[in-house]
Amino acid sequence: MKTMIVTGGAGFIGSNFIIYMLNKYNEYKIINLDKLTYAGNLENLRSVQDNENYLFVQGDICDSELVDSLFQKHDISYVINFAAESHVDRSITDPEIFVKTNVLGTSNLLNIAKKYWEKNGEFKEGVKYLQVSTDEVYGSLGETGYFMETTPLDPHSPYSASKTGGDLIVKAYADTYKMPVNITRCSNNYGPYQFTEKLIPLIINNALNKKHLPVYGDGKNIRDWLYVEDHCSAIDVVLHKGNPGEVYNVGGHNERENIYIVKTIIGYLGENVDSSINDTLIKYVEDRKGHDRRYGIDPEKIKRELGWYPATSFEIGIKKTIKWYLDNKNWMENVTSGDYQNYYSSMYEKI
Repeated sequence: MKTMIVTGGAGFIGSNFIIYMLNKYNEYKIINLDKLTYAGNLENLRSVQDNENYLFVQGDICDSELVDSLFQKHDISYVINFAAESHVDRSITDPEIFVKTNVLGTSNLLNIAKKYWEKNGEFKEGVKYLQVSTDEVYGSLGETGYFMETTPLDPHSPYSASKTGGDLIVKAYADTYKMPVNITRCSNNYGPYQFTEKLIPLIINNALNKKHLPVYGDGKNIRDWLYVEDHCSAIDVVLHKGNPGEVYNVGGHNERENIYIVKTIIGYLGENVDSSINDTLIKYVEDRKGHDRRYGIDPEKIKRELGWYPATSFEIGIKKTIKWYLDNKNWMENVTSGDYQNYYSSMYEKI
């Protein structure tokens, strides 16, 4: 049985990935290392919390002593790094924590993994570090074209700059030490367990509570949307089949304007939940500083080289997502109140 550390595993994508892997495989022990900041929620992992192949450890990826102790105690084969400060608005008001976690935390993980995996300049067989990144490192697109793995990095926010810094450190370890690494860069994820400050759950939650639905600028900023389970399957494929040192873009060619997303959610809720939910709730607000106009991923490399394809169209995925939040209103209430951190405190393992 191989052991992997999944950092940030109590967050949105990380928790979905842990559930995906434990449901698919019996041969992996998964250590979930998460600091449990505002966006970390152990309730996401209730379905696997008693799985004998799952262990939760509360801690910070910047904590060298803690990370080193995990490598000492467990024979770690894989590190999948989801841990990140990830909200652009928060990075604009408090950029320092983004640099600390996304750059220095990544460096700490790499240093300790290298320490245990490398001997006499050679890395053990069957080990890999996988950095989960974002298409935001590429900057902004015009009306045409797509981000490719060869697109120059051009971040515009403290968040995307910090993710770019982390990616470049990972690349340096591959180039300098021949460390077996991969980097994945995905488009906007959506699906179950996403923290309610993000666009889709925010709109769902506000609409259900008859609050204004904030839309930046003219609402015509475009994002390429990827259902989170499809992203998990892509990471699984890259982990097992990705060529060492390679970057893989992960996207689904599901580009939509933000205002389209908002109106799609309004339409579904108005038709299926409450007819008084309508466009009058929309409130256009001052545009975000440095707001990238368009993202669009070209996923042809991962399709061609590794045989990965997204399985979920946006039309199906958005309905599944809305329905999940409707079926899990208690989850939304707990997340917005913060009560879950106290409720699940007994599940922590502190080292």
